[in-house]
Amino acid sequence: MSRIVYVNGDYVPEAEARVSVFDRGFLMADGVYEVTSVLGGKLIDFAGHAARLARSLNELQMAAPVSDADLLAIHRELVARNGLVDGMVYLQITRGNPGDRAFLWPDPALVPSTLVMFTQSTPDLANNPQAKTGIRVISIDDIRWGRRDIKTVQLLYPSMGKMMAKAAGVDDAWLVEDGFVTEGTSNNTYIVKGGQIITRQLGNDILHGITRAAVLRFAREAQMEVVERAFTVAEAKAADEAFITSASAFVTPVVEMDGVAIGTGKPGKVATRLREIYLDESRKLAV
Repeated sequence: MSRIVYVNGDYVPEAEARVSVFDRGFLMADGVYEVTSVLGGKLIDFAGHAARLARSLNELQMAAPVSDADLLAIHRELVARNGLVDGMVYLQITRGNPGDRAFLWPDPALVPSTLVMFTQSTPDLANNPQAKTGIRVISIDDIRWGRRDIKTVQLLYPSMGKMMAKAAGVDDAWLVEDGFVTEGTSNNTYIVKGGQIITRQLGNDILHGITRAAVLRFAREAQMEVVERAFTVAEAKAADEAFITSASAFVTPVVEMDGVAIGTGKPGKVATRLREIYLDESRKLAV
């Protein structure tokens, strides 16, 4: 059965969805996006995603096409129309269709933003086998633009990084700048050493992960020690354990980097416990 998707105010079968060839998201990657996970038919951490979306739009001086309340209503309607139990809702806002290609931004009062949304079904999302086996990563140079804190649709290099990882026979890549890990291709990164959870501090060089914020809050509430600072590749390889967080991976252990086993080479106790806490607490707060 065809999915029902949302395009600029209309719910249509995916085969009938249309966006102009002059849309700046298509021509200039001039757009932002969010992905909200769904568990048991409910949205996980929607408020956090909505807040980050507003920040991304503001940083790019892009108009929000709908209110937060309307955005929530559209999410819920898509979940209902598609009978989504476990999976994700993808949202993308672009600067719209000015009618021709030009580098200068169109006047937002004359050219409305484009909003498209669709669901992706992932049955049993919370029970991904990688949570029990862990993932393996390689390190690659981080050559992205300087505003990685804005969640734009400029995902070419992260896609290349995932392809590099696939070619190397592993699961993902961690991005490295001046010897320090910034983040994963689509996730925030962490190591555990001597009982400390270490993750890079917020700034323009990493995405301000919504799952990251929740996991660190839950970790502190559980009396775990959190240190927000940059860590090196060498530190990662010598760590007791490592893990990633993202909206779809939740908390997933990392057991190898560049062919070097991290810790015991198996998922660690901290990552395993944090995943349990995150899933339990997020389900309670889901909308």
